[in-house]
Amino acid sequence: MLPHHLELLAPARDADIGIEAVNHGADAVYIGGPSFGARTSADNSVADIARLAAYAHRFNSRIFVTLNTILRDDELEPARKLAWQLYDAGVDALIVQDMGLLEIDLPPIQLHASTQTDIRTPEKARFLQDAGLSQIVLARELTLQQIAAIDAALGPKDAPGRAILEFFVHGALCVAYSGQCFISHAHTGRSANRGDCSQACRLPYEVKDSQGRIVAHDKHVLSMKDNNQSNNLREIIDAGVRSFKIEGRYKDMAYVKNITAHYRVLLDEILEERPELARASSGECTFHFQPDPDQNFNREFTDYFVQGRKEDIGAFDTPKNPGRPIGYVTATGPNFVELQVDDADTVIHNGDGLCYLDLQKELVGLQINRAEAVNRKGLWRVFPKDPMDGFKDLRKGVQVNRNRDMDWVRGLERKSAERHIGAWLRLDETAEGLTLTVTDEDGHSGSASLPGTPQDAKDPSQAEAKLRENLSRLGDTLFQPLDVALNLRGPRFVPASQLNALRREAVERLETARAAAWHRLPRAKPVEPPVSYPEDTLTYLANVFNHKARDFYAKHGVKVIAAAYESHEEEGEVSLMITKHCVRFSLSLCPKQAKGVTGVQGTVRAEPMQLINGKEKLTLRFDCKPCEMHVVGKIKRSVMNAVPASPVTFYRTRPTTNA
Repeated sequence: MLPHHLELLAPARDADIGIEAVNHGADAVYIGGPSFGARTSADNSVADIARLAAYAHRFNSRIFVTLNTILRDDELEPARKLAWQLYDAGVDALIVQDMGLLEIDLPPIQLHASTQTDIRTPEKARFLQDAGLSQIVLARELTLQQIAAIDAALGPKDAPGRAILEFFVHGALCVAYSGQCFISHAHTGRSANRGDCSQACRLPYEVKDSQGRIVAHDKHVLSMKDNNQSNNLREIIDAGVRSFKIEGRYKDMAYVKNITAHYRVLLDEILEERPELARASSGECTFHFQPDPDQNFNREFTDYFVQGRKEDIGAFDTPKNPGRPIGYVTATGPNFVELQVDDADTVIHNGDGLCYLDLQKELVGLQINRAEAVNRKGLWRVFPKDPMDGFKDLRKGVQVNRNRDMDWVRGLERKSAERHIGAWLRLDETAEGLTLTVTDEDGHSGSASLPGTPQDAKDPSQAEAKLRENLSRLGDTLFQPLDVALNLRGPRFVPASQLNALRREAVERLETARAAAWHRLPRAKPVEPPVSYPEDTLTYLANVFNHKARDFYAKHGVKVIAAAYESHEEEGEVSLMITKHCVRFSLSLCPKQAKGVTGVQGTVRAEPMQLINGKEKLTLRFDCKPCEMHVVGKIKRSVMNAVPASPVTFYRTRPTTNA
């Protein structure tokens, strides 16, 4: 990818969703392979990925495969074999977390640093670039200023080996710095770094202060709203980002279609404004619907820390989809609810999903079996699928939201977009006959000839128009006509059957030329001699789980290397999560918030807090200098006993100079 190209990177749970991501404007798609992909329920066969790659490459879109779990020593060889299979399948890049992969015999395929590598500093970003990573996924928590500092540290944009910056612009947010959460493994034995997170962050907690007082009850204080950078794209581009990533390898087809189309429209608007920038793939999209992020599942939206710390980043009341306000209850009956919608033009459909908050602010879902309009002023009678006595606190005056619009859902179940590559057609008359040349927007051409002298047209006034009309019929091909040029010696008539065959052959040859021109992204070469890692000591937080990873860091100057948390060497209390989100700040109990407030200044301190969910207890500790929160706990004895640790032995103390 060139430094002026903007890449829209969409997720795919499977190959069919990936194909629709391409159809809806993705310049690249990331997808999980059959294993090691950090999403246990999003695996795909190599054959399916090959099918996706073949389709994407027709538009010069790229396919990236996630190989981003941390690996045991016995998994390195299967991972190596898989990497070669993916390379042979036409995959353009592997997204990796485990640096041990850089020490084994991988194919000459581009490597991208996963978000799990926790890239927050210019020093780490520069190191990964110099180690041979071509694209690096920045931490979601960065501000525009921090992104710009990282971009500056990577050097000139057109320098050989210069890494591309990738940033999440939409989707669910992990509250922890990626790769820095071990709660799931400590409590259940399921490792987030190995693709099996139990999502403790979405649970409700009781929050107690250092004196045991309850400061929040039954709140989802670790659950974030969903990421949405729609309003920040221009500033993110100016900060240096060139790849715009949509979260969602677990998401369904409708989500990928809608959100990919939404950001395609926004990025295309920017490309129109800024001719110095270009899109990273070929073709233009036509959508048969109006993209709208609010229509998909979301926990409401936040732009997180891009514009600095804000108070409203959490989805503390519920981790579910609250939907859009649609109206309020006017009456309830034995098997129905009457609703007055806010907009009289709003239509409620059979199968719609509605919801409301009960008195405890828990979201209650209400699926409609049948909906009937009572009048033309927006009064509706809806008959829920479930019995009325099960809807707690549903009464007159309650606001109702819609979180599933069946009309919208059905629309996206149909064909919802087309993507075509612009092409110029030129029909030349030569001494041998007619030659049709089709040239696409990327400069590739295909030609076909019709020997013999063409007939004179019986109706000269209509001849040229008919030829242009027939040649423009590119139908179900990849291409759409931008212009048809006729270079003939006079008005000519060509039978439709001959002209159709000529056009088909020229287009087939153009497709062949495009396929022949496809090339792999170049693998970046690591700097020699190996550059030093920014630190000389690594704790369990570095996620080193195999000896090849240990060798990698040792080669780069690290002296003390602890094994990953999953190796069970950390038996006591440690940080199980590190996060930029601060519960104290969100509850207005931050010392910095109290600074300068008369009567409050100096009385609020960043003392530890406790999170309680049933029998689970975690301690919150606050590191105010970097403005970070640590969730502290220890591994359960049952996990230590039940889950076999990978037998890794690294340096536990600094080796002597003679070692």
